[in-house]
Amino acid sequence: MRRRLTLASKLGAIGAVLMVMAMASIGLTFWVTWQLEGGAAAVNEAGRMRMLTWRLAQTLPSPAPARLHEQLAQFEQTLALLRSGDPARPLFVPRDTASQAAFAQVQSTWGTLRGDWSQRPLPPADAVAAQAEAFVAQVDTFVSAIESQLSRWTTLLNSFQFVMMALAIGSAVTLLYAAYLFVFNPLARLQAGLANVGKGDLGARVEVAADDEFGALSQGFNQMTATLQGLYQSLEAKVQEKTLGLEQQHARLAALYEGAAFVASAATLDELAQGFARQVRRVARADASAVRWSDESNQRYLMLASDCLPQALIDAESCIATGDCLCGQAQGQAQTRVIPIRLEGGAASLDNCQLAGFETVVSVPVRVHERMVGELNLFYRRAAVLGDEDRVLLETLASHLAGAIESLRAGALERETAVAEERGLLARELHDSIAQSLAFLKIQVGLLRSALKRQDAAQVERTLGELDAGVQESLSDVRELLVHFRTRTNTEDITPALQTTLQKFEHQTGLKTHLSVTGHGLPLDADVQVQVLHVVQEALSNVRKHARAREVWVEVQAPPWRVEVRDDGCGFAAEPDAPGTPHVGLRIMRERAQGIGATVEVSSVPGAGTCVALTLPERQRLAA
Repeated sequence: MRRRLTLASKLGAIGAVLMVMAMASIGLTFWVTWQLEGGAAAVNEAGRMRMLTWRLAQTLPSPAPARLHEQLAQFEQTLALLRSGDPARPLFVPRDTASQAAFAQVQSTWGTLRGDWSQRPLPPADAVAAQAEAFVAQVDTFVSAIESQLSRWTTLLNSFQFVMMALAIGSAVTLLYAAYLFVFNPLARLQAGLANVGKGDLGARVEVAADDEFGALSQGFNQMTATLQGLYQSLEAKVQEKTLGLEQQHARLAALYEGAAFVASAATLDELAQGFARQVRRVARADASAVRWSDESNQRYLMLASDCLPQALIDAESCIATGDCLCGQAQGQAQTRVIPIRLEGGAASLDNCQLAGFETVVSVPVRVHERMVGELNLFYRRAAVLGDEDRVLLETLASHLAGAIESLRAGALERETAVAEERGLLARELHDSIAQSLAFLKIQVGLLRSALKRQDAAQVERTLGELDAGVQESLSDVRELLVHFRTRTNTEDITPALQTTLQKFEHQTGLKTHLSVTGHGLPLDADVQVQVLHVVQEALSNVRKHARAREVWVEVQAPPWRVEVRDDGCGFAAEPDAPGTPHVGLRIMRERAQGIGATVEVSSVPGAGTCVALTLPERQRLAA
């Protein structure tokens, strides 16, 4: 198989070739520049040899041999540097024949000249000058040879620079042409194809000119236009199909919405079952429907409601045992089923449905947290098929029904609990107030009966007085109990309710009251306010019954919430909870305080009055 050459491979190959050419040119340029720098350094060293030659010629006649040897050593060092080069910097004699021959001539002449200048006696001064001038001429020839070579290297460097300029221009032209050939031209073809498609020509195709990314894109464009052309040709049929599907989906959503709205608004179980049976029959397009309720143990099914179901079938299956009929499923095996009646032959369990003319029954279990609440039955006079979406719809509606039934049951339990709590409250109030007084009256009646038998007039008079006082106290308890149940608190401030309570207390007892509220704490919950008010009323009741006081003070502090009821009555010394204590109301106050998480403290001094303090914890404070 021929390997596919991608666009990235093509552009990468062109870039790699241009990069190699550029790196080669740059490398040659660096190499020529290195040669020029090394030759220039060699010219500098050769010039230094001329200077050292003339110094030696001038130093020979002097009688200082040390200086002569030093200059000879410097000259030898310069020759050695030219001979071997300098690794720290570019310094070397060019490798051409002329430069190497001139340098060899210089070295040979220097060897002869050194031998002549080192012997004693020295040659005459004129001869030394002539020898030095001849040697300098050879050095100049050596320098000229190096400079000629450097001139050739300079010419070559200029040529390389022109070549690099041409290479840069050629690279730019090559890249532009490659971009046009591999990118812009295919892109232009694709744009032209898109323009044709935009004009409505779905038969437009793009030429696949290469086997690269743009070639694959062109093939994809051609496939897309072919698909669009096919879709457009069958668009009407597909639109009708989608429209039908959307209408069905809309109908299902509307049914779910209506079902949820109905079960949320049903007030009673009968209303819920009858309305749901009617609605689910219409949604499922069934000929009849029934809603059955199952008991807690799932032993039997009771028909709560039905719609369009024959009366004979209703009477026959008003209550069926679980398992006796295919409609009443056991909890462990309950599932949504389509039951073909005619295929069962003469099964006794389906006789009623056959007599009514039904051919198919759909059974949908109604569950709440895996617990069977009932069953939904749909009856058809034809063979019915249940699709997945219809199955999900029916099961969802059944779950709404189960939730509504459970909600009604929970509401009934809640109302029953509220009634029981209210009855318990009434019983507690009656027991702690009127029942105590009636028990006292019963004792006094027994004493009166004994006094009458003894014909003890004084005892009879005293007992009648006690009975009269007991009756008055019972009436006061009844009036106070009515006040307790009729008093309402303000959701933002408890002060108005306390003022009303103290006004009624003054009117009933004639005692002077004082109310003091300090602080600005966050308001209490309404239920907590009611209990606080009842504790204050109970404390006032104890003042009325036992304190024999002249004035009463009620002080409220916040935060934290603390309510005190003080009087200037007789007080008491016994413990409030001690057996036989007459202060039964203290126990009532503590029970109420315990219900809201508060505490009640009672302090009393005989002859100095009593103080009842109610303290609420911080958690009873509510945000404003």
